[in-house]
Amino acid sequence: MAAAESATAIQRNQVNLLDFIDWSGVECLNQSSGHSLSYALKQGYREDEGFNLESDADEQLFIYIPFTQVVKLHSIVAKGSEEEGPKTVKLFRNREHMGFSNVNDFPPRFFKKSFSLLLQGKPVAVKCVKFQNVRSLTIFIEDNQWGSEIKKVQKTALYGSTVETTDMKGLKKIEEH
Repeated sequence: MAAAESATAIQRNQVNLLDFIDWSGVECLNQSSGHSLSYALKQGYREDEGFNLESDADEQLFIYIPFTQVVKLHSIVAKGSEEEGPKTVKLFRNREHMGFSNVNDFPPRFFKKSFSLLLQGKPVAVKCVKFQNVRSLTIFIEDNQWGSEIKKVQKTALYGSTVETTDMKGLKKIEEH
């Protein structure tokens, strides 16, 4: 990965999508009870290197993030340590009810394996064409850098923009005369 990719990963008009996450629907499979997703995803926690998301039974993590409105995803940050940080990251758009048993049934919209920008916490651009009209995002972190049983993610951030949509409830029927 070139440094230029990271430098352009967050463009003008892109915002942190944290405010558009539907927290009531967020799920993380295989997270350690003492090191939950909120440590990596919520501001305040994710800036502190003492807090992190940690896997429980093995190195895999499955994260489901619904949004309160439709968004366009532009880039992702998934910072981790050199030993236990993310190695293979797959993103899926608008796929509900996915899990470890059926992840291979769907092709990911984005796939990256072993690159230093993730470990450094630098934004990595995704192909915007594949991530327009996103209602939910599923992140599958398949393995870590050195193959240990534990995976640690210090910071996860999503950058993009909201999609202006029509409020169907606000429309009124026009009667013909």
